Amino acid sequence: MNYRLQMALKRLLDIFASCLLLLILSPVFLLVALLIWLTMGPPVLFRQPRIGHRGRVFTIYKFRTMTDERDEQGNPLPDEQRLTRLGRFLRSTTLDELPELFNVLKGDMSLVGPRPLLVEYRDLYTPEQWRRHEMPPGMAGPVLASGRNILSWEEKFALDAWYVGHWSLWLDFKILLRTAWQVLKREGVSAEGYATMPPFTGLQSHGDTAEASTKAEVMMSEGDDR
Repeated sequence: MNYRLQMALKRLLDIFASCLLLLILSPVFLLVALLIWLTMGPPVLFRQPRIGHRGRVFTIYKFRTMTDERDEQGNPLPDEQRLTRLGRFLRSTTLDELPELFNVLKGDMSLVGPRPLLVEYRDLYTPEQWRRHEMPPGMAGPVLASGRNILSWEEKFALDAWYVGHWSLWLDFKILLRTAWQVLKREGVSAEGYATMPPFTGLQSHGDTAEASTKAEVMMSEGDDR
């Protein structure tokens, strides 16, 4: 099957699956929205610009997990101080990302692909790391399937580049299954000492990239024979 046909099928599957999941999970959406409203107040949704397919900026939707508490100078407190008990639960179960199904339906995202990152990282990528934007960003992806936030930034980018270079519908299916397993285990939600991950500040060394690329191929190949 040629690449264009596979991409067209990928989009059709995204539309069908997002519509179906939005319908089936509508009671969960309503319950989570109500809990956020009661514990944190409005707004229920968190909106933020992210870099998507081919560098296009779009607005991502998530359920809100943090308060808007600020210090005396009006600056937001660190994420780990603003993350609520409900927010921790939503993040550990990945329920906070359910509204991204609307992004999938709109075409901003896919069910599977590299996770969309902050716009402020745009100028920090190497050409190899920028390759992650050759595919639509996803709800599930090679990073979520392989360890999430216990991985280093170099390992994450290497996994994304590996995914772009080896993409197929069959690979998407395997990543969906592995991501579901990782979510059920509720592991790798945050790096030690952070609500999620330390900010990306750029490539550390070319040696890190080479080592991470090798590790990416090993991680994505694990379990294929099981």
